[in-house]
Amino acid sequence: MVKWLFVLFTVVPVVELYILIKIGNVLGALNTVLLLIGMALLGALLVRLEGIRTFSRMTSNLSQGIVPAEELVDGLLIFAAGVLLITPGVFTDILAIFLLIPFSRALIKRWLRRKFDRMVASGRARLYFDGGR
Repeated sequence: MVKWLFVLFTVVPVVELYILIKIGNVLGALNTVLLLIGMALLGALLVRLEGIRTFSRMTSNLSQGIVPAEELVDGLLIFAAGVLLITPGVFTDILAIFLLIPFSRALIKRWLRRKFDRMVASGRARLYFDGGR
């Protein structure tokens, strides 16, 4: 866990600065800032559209008595994308937009499912069911 926090708070900002400096050298400062603003606006639009779509599917499933498990994972990934968009930088914006595209989000969900299944199989994660009490 400490390793991931180190990466999150030290490596990611350094990578962001490096990318911004390289883009700034090629495009210029104003165009780099406009690029960041444009990516943030595109990301905010995608967060809103995907959030509305996911919420609609979730309420539809709930009204039919279906547990909206896939939609909950989608919601978490969309939320993570929104958090990444708040962070200034090209790398985090690209990662956020990757999370917002339904096809790539499906790949991530599949990977997360396999990881979770392995954790349950190895005993590192346990599931409890109360029987509907």
